[in-house]
Amino acid sequence: MDRLDAMAMLVSSADEGSLSAAARKLKVPVATLTRNVNNLETLVGTKLLIRTTRKLAFTDAGLEYVAKARRILEDVSELERRAVGEFTTPRGELVVSTPVQVARLRVLPVINQFLERYPEIRIRLLQSDRVIDLVDVHADVAIRVGHLRDSSLVAKRVGSLRVVMVASPALLDRYGWPKTPEDLREFPCVVFDSPSLSPWRYRSPDNGQIRAANLVPRLLVSSPDAAVDAAINGIGVTSILEHDVHEAVKAGKLKYVLQNFEVEPIPVHVVFLSRDAMPAKVRHFIDYAVPQLRELLAEFGCAPGEM
Repeated sequence: MDRLDAMAMLVSSADEGSLSAAARKLKVPVATLTRNVNNLETLVGTKLLIRTTRKLAFTDAGLEYVAKARRILEDVSELERRAVGEFTTPRGELVVSTPVQVARLRVLPVINQFLERYPEIRIRLLQSDRVIDLVDVHADVAIRVGHLRDSSLVAKRVGSLRVVMVASPALLDRYGWPKTPEDLREFPCVVFDSPSLSPWRYRSPDNGQIRAANLVPRLLVSSPDAAVDAAINGIGVTSILEHDVHEAVKAGKLKYVLQNFEVEPIPVHVVFLSRDAMPAKVRHFIDYAVPQLRELLAEFGCAPGEM
């Protein structure tokens, strides 16, 4: 039994939630993986896994062993990258995490240009609107929209995005223009169910106090594109990030409303783990992406009078 291979199989089983799923991911027979995990338990002299017909669970010793095995495997991988020159020459796989819509509108153009410049780098893009732990998913870099909470990450701010309210000209002709957020109670609303945008919030221009607009949506959606399309079709007013409606506003399909009540723009950062020796692929991506994203986001995040 190769101990490192067995450790990798155990860690993969923890990540995938079952031995069979781990075997599929590693492309080995289930019997081989099971035998290696059993041999590993015999070697360490304690039970690591609790197998049931419904799920795979770990003993306390197993949880501790997986955590330490993961670190050992990462250290070995780092040594191998050093040996092949990945810390001096930009090559290998780079894992980037980003929100779905930000990836489509802003990050992918930067990635495409970066890949043309560095042909020996491959990028795996993880698109999710939830905050992903870089260590858990083995990501190198993340683009975060919102205020940062993890102080262990190195962060470079690349811009900000306004949270705006928009409505179609037809809807405004029918209901009139809202003058205060309280007027929205008389309007149908389309709500994008997002942690950063729900519930709707507004800032009083008199004292700067932030309040929530507790509204019953006529339509609740799970993607910004759906919210924008519904607003264009006159279903209701929606609250959304400015870059999601930028083109629709330019085309006259939507109008900004209640601009004097907008909250502070949401910051956008590029974040990464602090390392004593950063692989060249990560360093080159950060050096390239940060100024590019700053340029792409430069027209967003300004108050209406500052544009």
